[in-house]
Amino acid sequence: MNDAAPAPSSASVPEPRSRARVRAPELRGRSWINTGGEELSLAELRGRTVILDFWTFCCINCLHVIDELRELEERHKDTVVVVGVHSPKFVHEAEHAAVVDAVERYGVAHPVLDDPELATWKQYAVRAWPTLVVIDPEGYVVAQHAGEGHVHAIERRVTELEAEHGAKGTLRRGRAPFTPPEPVAGELRFPGKVLALPGGTFLVSDTTRHQVVELAADGETVLRRIGSGERGLADGAAEAVRFNEPQGLALLPGGEVLVADTVNHALRRLDPATGAVVTVAGTGAQWWQGAPTEGPAREVALSSPWDVAWFEGRVWVAMAGVHQLWTYDPESGTVAAAAGTTNEGLVDGPAAEAWFAQPSGLAVAADGSRLWVADSETSALRWIERERAHGAGGAGSSGADGRTGGGFVVRTAVGTGLFDFGHRDGPADQALLQHPLGVTALPDGSVAVCDTYNHALRRYDPATGEVSTLATELREPSGAVLAPGASGEADGAPEIVVVESARHRLTGLRLPEDAVRVEGVAHRTQRAATEVAPGALRLDVVFQAPAGQKLDTRYGPATRLVVSSTPPELLAEGEGTGTELHREVRLSGTEGTEGVLHVSAMAASCDEEGEYPACHMHQQDWGVPVRLTAGGADRLPLVLAGLDG
Repeated sequence: MNDAAPAPSSASVPEPRSRARVRAPELRGRSWINTGGEELSLAELRGRTVILDFWTFCCINCLHVIDELRELEERHKDTVVVVGVHSPKFVHEAEHAAVVDAVERYGVAHPVLDDPELATWKQYAVRAWPTLVVIDPEGYVVAQHAGEGHVHAIERRVTELEAEHGAKGTLRRGRAPFTPPEPVAGELRFPGKVLALPGGTFLVSDTTRHQVVELAADGETVLRRIGSGERGLADGAAEAVRFNEPQGLALLPGGEVLVADTVNHALRRLDPATGAVVTVAGTGAQWWQGAPTEGPAREVALSSPWDVAWFEGRVWVAMAGVHQLWTYDPESGTVAAAAGTTNEGLVDGPAAEAWFAQPSGLAVAADGSRLWVADSETSALRWIERERAHGAGGAGSSGADGRTGGGFVVRTAVGTGLFDFGHRDGPADQALLQHPLGVTALPDGSVAVCDTYNHALRRYDPATGEVSTLATELREPSGAVLAPGASGEADGAPEIVVVESARHRLTGLRLPEDAVRVEGVAHRTQRAATEVAPGALRLDVVFQAPAGQKLDTRYGPATRLVVSSTPPELLAEGEGTGTELHREVRLSGTEGTEGVLHVSAMAASCDEEGEYPACHMHQQDWGVPVRLTAGGADRLPLVLAGLDG
């Protein structure tokens, strides 16, 4: 990290207090998945190292961790058992069938505890998705990590535990208790996005099968499959190419198709005539803080690109993994961050200063003036457009080319923040969505929203500022496209073709003349607010460099802490950026006041040994719901890595 401030003293990272060994609480939840119907207990797993992965299937960082763990699970398959503890954020995620679907959709190859009431989450005092807890073969908690990027440290700890408990005789080898789901036949399996081709056919990202599929005009008949069906990153002819959970599709001006190859962190160019695929952006590795955010497209890492759209002379990318929008310029072969700071939340304003939360759907307005964005984790519909007040360049612009957010501004049509969601129509400032993944521009200037976790297709009309419901009883709609005349009607009236991801099909719907109005209900996350005392509050981010590593102070401070709140007036003092991982803040409000503390922490470490020591970045963003309560806590510990004393 480059910073002009002096390197932090050892006090920057508080030393752990002495503590007794903590026995891991037993696992409690509704039911188990991937175990063949058997219930598991920590007692049964004694003798193995157990890694608890607290996740929820809406969370892109959680999906990153599932992928990070795959190789560790394989290398230590006879000594380690990974147990996913599914701890839902959204109401839909508390449905057992939805969790079962998610386990298959994302290829989770270990036992999963479905815990809709967050019983185990509370027992382990977890405060963030994802969180990893390491339990030794004797049943004691030995490490905790929040966020992603910790697998290198966990694997080292696992190796140490193998040696230690092998010597003690307390290590028990054997295969993990895992029973995979039965394969299901069908043309598609959890498809993601759809694109209408000029010839009247459709391209669909068949996400779980790692393919792109061309369907006939009926939306059902398979014409061809592009991709071998195996996970991987390989270019070539249609039958040999490999994808890894592809999602978004966009038609380029030259007639080629750009594919957001999500888990490969890459953009792929597909020739519809031949089916040949070539990688045009991304390195195949995930982008991390401190890495370049612009440059030659094949030399800059990306992070879970989820959707793509052609807007303002280039491809815009919903970079879900880092809560940003990026651009890709096919002519120059370059990429650049265009909007968002990488902080997770809902903040409007100049593009370079805006906050997003896992943008997952893009669509260009019928008149080309706006790029609509489905911002899934804030359950929001947002848009980006040129900042008219300052001309094409805009205040603080780096030019008219869209790089670094210059000349563009972000605004919100529907949505208020990370923890408020539901299904309610009416004025946009009161309407609610639940984790939307797709948007589609309609000819009249309005926009259809795939309201994924409400199983609905919604409509927002900028002319009236009203939100209505076009269709219900869809199953996890994740993308849609207009297909005039696609239903074969003689009048050629518009039809919208929706990807029903959890029904594994495309569904054609006639756009109704009169939309339904749903009064609906409002929800908040199952996660309980943390009760804190009004006034002084000490924020402590717990970070202990993993064994064999030390803080990396070669280029300045090794740690950074950013604090803000929603609403902003909740924080009377303590907002802003600093290099210490602890801060005294002051909360303003009366008894019962609620809000969210946004805390972002980073710590850089490097290996202590080796001529060229590897460096590691540890990062996590917390959105902590709080309620001011007399007698509430005056300290809020957030574990980045280590154990809180």
